[in-house]
Amino acid sequence: MKKTEDGLETTFAVNHMAPFIVTNLLLPLLKKSEEARIVTVSSMIHAGSIEFDNLQGEKYFDGGYAYSLSKLCNVLFTYKIAREIESFNITANCLHPGVINTKLLRAGWGGMGAPASSGAETSVFLASSADIIGVTGKYFANKKASKSKPITYAPETQDKLWEISEKLWRTPHEVLSQL
Repeated sequence: MKKTEDGLETTFAVNHMAPFIVTNLLLPLLKKSEEARIVTVSSMIHAGSIEFDNLQGEKYFDGGYAYSLSKLCNVLFTYKIAREIESFNITANCLHPGVINTKLLRAGWGGMGAPASSGAETSVFLASSADIIGVTGKYFANKKASKSKPITYAPETQDKLWEISEKLWRTPHEVLSQL
């Protein structure tokens, strides 16, 4: 297991905390926009359960589990922020980009996937298509709304992850907010 300079497990930091922090830092600007969209890349292999006392490998660590857990966090975050911003002209959606030929795919599964350009299609669609104006709090695959794992729809789970994420962010946030 690798940790960031801030002491966070790297997969959790990069895949969940980074989008959480960047989105929250941009939120005041997004709220002033005529129309804004938050698009978060998750994965079809997002975990189906969450152990809040093992978010960062505190009890045990497995790289594949850390990845799927971080992708579950992306979906939970998206659904929670969609609830938080419903009174603004902002949408928040997440997506599975497809099985893409990345270094991670080759290293972890040895397989070859679709080209990166294919993986970007749903992200670009969610960021720019007039077809989804006003559509929020959804999980997409192949440019279509899809079902995510049942756990992702539990508001209490979304809220708990949000609360933990805010606590983990507190120190850097306080520093950045003073700039």
